[in-house]
Amino acid sequence: MSYADVRGLRVWYEEHGAGRPLVLLHGSYGSTETFAPVRSALVARRRLIAVDLPGHGRTVGADRPLRYESMADDLAALLRHLDLPQVDLLGYSLGGGVALRTAIQHPALVRRLVLVSTPFRRRGWHPDVLAAMSAHDERAAERMRGTPAHERYARVAPRPQDWPALWVRTGELLRRDYDWSAEVAALPMPVLLVFADADAIPVRHMADFFGLLGGDRRDAGADRPASRLAVLPGLTHDDVVTSPALPAAVLPFLTHVARAPG
Repeated sequence: MSYADVRGLRVWYEEHGAGRPLVLLHGSYGSTETFAPVRSALVARRRLIAVDLPGHGRTVGADRPLRYESMADDLAALLRHLDLPQVDLLGYSLGGGVALRTAIQHPALVRRLVLVSTPFRRRGWHPDVLAAMSAHDERAAERMRGTPAHERYARVAPRPQDWPALWVRTGELLRRDYDWSAEVAALPMPVLLVFADADAIPVRHMADFFGLLGGDRRDAGADRPASRLAVLPGLTHDDVVTSPALPAAVLPFLTHVARAPG
């Protein structure tokens, strides 16, 4: 458990276990503790490196806006700082956006990519979720005081008074439009998409995402696509990342022999 100085940030990361590295990126207002419920299942097979994203957890935000693209560059710099030429990468929600941009911008660093409850374009969220995202601001931050997310932030953040600023910066990020469909279709590594069956993302977007990765086009037979889609039953956007079903889906994907995408 330590800090690394990269790109003007002091980035907090934690390491657990041994073996091939698997990097974990949490969602909005989260921290490395997000993965505590599934850590033991993952660490039995992997060397885990969990990272607090800029402004989250123990990583103080730099004096710059939150952007998926810049956070991907931050992560790439951290991996190079740690002398990790290639990793498996798992991102959840906001962290999934950072993981996806890392794979797009720094594909040589990512062996396999796992995206949990992550869309490839902003309009991939349900309309009511988009409306809620647009309302992330200082007033929302005040309403969230006393919640588990706020209590965790207040406990570990070097500057707990930055809670409202985090909501302002996150709101600015979440209101920005994006569509990465062309870049997704060109990804060179196998990708596992994991969603809950009652997710904040419509099932049709899940299918569209899988289609961009070469799935959902025909009866593959023995010619399986390199990428995979998992829709986990009985779960929501909030609890999919803490369910035992998540490592049960992720670990086989990380170890199976896959043909090259194409």
